[in-house]
Amino acid sequence: MNNDWQVEVFYDGECPLCLREIKLLRRLDRKHRIRFTDIADPSFSSASYGMTTNDFMDEIQGRLPSGEWITGVEVFRRLYAAVGLKPIVSLTRLPGISHGLEFGYRVFAKNRLRWTGRCDDGTCRVN
Repeated sequence: MNNDWQVEVFYDGECPLCLREIKLLRRLDRKHRIRFTDIADPSFSSASYGMTTNDFMDEIQGRLPSGEWITGVEVFRRLYAAVGLKPIVSLTRLPGISHGLEFGYRVFAKNRLRWTGRCDDGTCRVN
């Protein structure tokens, strides 16, 4: 495993929308700067990170080599910067764009289980 990673992303491997993004990032990550951790893998233990499964399911989590945790849109910024798209990432920090992305991500995070068909009768299930 590459020890020169810049960001670790904790993603839901059972979420089709999330997997589409992860597949794109894997293709773009030619220098192996991202560490990918699937929270849906049976061997994954949220407790080993001092967190709950809900912490990981409620919004995307990332970790920097220093051990610092990041969440939400900042995770995506770090991921795309790691694959060489820093000029685009800079645009996402502009006030209007930043607020729009934060709002959009909150809506997505709150609804992704329902939108990906993992809710029945008003309850969402996580394997």
